[in-house]
Amino acid sequence: MARAGLTTERVVRAAAEPAGTVGFDHVTLSAPARGFGVRDASLSSHVKNLGDLRTRLALLAGEEFADRVGTVVAGRAGKEALVAFAEAYRAFARERPGLYTATTCVQVDPAVAARCDGPRRAVELTYGMLRAYGLGEPDITDAVRLLRSTFHGFGSLEALGGFGAPRDVEASWRQTVEALHITLRHWPTRAPARPEHTKGKNDD
Repeated sequence: MARAGLTTERVVRAAAEPAGTVGFDHVTLSAPARGFGVRDASLSSHVKNLGDLRTRLALLAGEEFADRVGTVVAGRAGKEALVAFAEAYRAFARERPGLYTATTCVQVDPAVAARCDGPRRAVELTYGMLRAYGLGEPDITDAVRLLRSTFHGFGSLEALGGFGAPRDVEASWRQTVEALHITLRHWPTRAPARPEHTKGKNDD
């Protein structure tokens, strides 16, 4: 018999802890079930299946990430906000690797994400920080992709011990964030599209 007070939130948070130790790919329904002293089937009224559990973990990750970022970027703009954002991103990936992985490998239905506070706030905080650099669409989406690619790539290589040069990794990190700040301040302008009939035969 399921324990009294068992809820979807408790099940998801119970699954989040081993995700950080054994890795997100090894998340199962069995681990939280054992923790609550029930059979896997007893969780079916709280999470539909493993896919549902992983989606909920991704949403929980978005909530925690938004909380962290929202705290550090409040009242900041420009470089100060970018540095705070970058540090919060890196700390989240280091301290909560299972949940961080959930944000990168689980494709959450946009309609579902839009209804959830955490992912929505994470997007709003990121876009708000970049709007302070004077960016609008489509540049702001390009900038979001640049930041995510840079932070994720740096963190992944660092976790794998991929930085073998004697250069201090922390110094490289600071320089990376500084380079992003300069790029955002001097975002490349896009040349207006030329009508097809004006293109010469030698145009690429």
